[in-house]
Amino acid sequence: ELRHRASPWQRNLGYPLAMLGLLALTGISVLIVCFHVLELLLDDAAMPRGIQDASLGQVSFSIFGSFGAALQVVLIFYLMVSSVVGFYSSPLFTRLLPERQDTPLTKIIGNCVSLLVLSSALPVFSRTLGITRFDLLGDFGRFNWLGNFYIVFLYNMGFAGLTTLCLVKRVSWAVQAELIHAFGEDG
Repeated sequence: ELRHRASPWQRNLGYPLAMLGLLALTGISVLIVCFHVLELLLDDAAMPRGIQDASLGQVSFSIFGSFGAALQVVLIFYLMVSSVVGFYSSPLFTRLLPERQDTPLTKIIGNCVSLLVLSSALPVFSRTLGITRFDLLGDFGRFNWLGNFYIVFLYNMGFAGLTTLCLVKRVSWAVQAELIHAFGEDG
């Protein structure tokens, strides 16, 4: 219903640009994770441990300087939003979605706890995937399991593989549906 009420500018320019932006962010995050996997295989320094004696502002946390730091911020924000959307899209937690003007207190508390857990896991998530090496305000690099090569490697491979699989599945199904729709009307 919202698509039909959208202006032609939104339908013809806004939606495709938003889709291309999401595809680009997903592709960039998968590429960064793949490079991190290669770093893990070649160098022990790529493990997501804490940073020793790195003063904020004196050491760049990205090899691309300011552009890389801005890209890291955008990717972390994208991962945060996609984690929340994915959480509420899973069949187990769709009942937790708040309803306008009709949300019981227990559901509000459940949403607060869920969002708190997701936001607390985000710094460790982004460090483990190699998207950033910055510790934010906590020393998240001191978790013992972050020094285990096999856990970090499998986590990165799982993220890259499953994200690529979802991306290919969604894009190929959308293209397939459009082709069927286009050839179905002509035939």
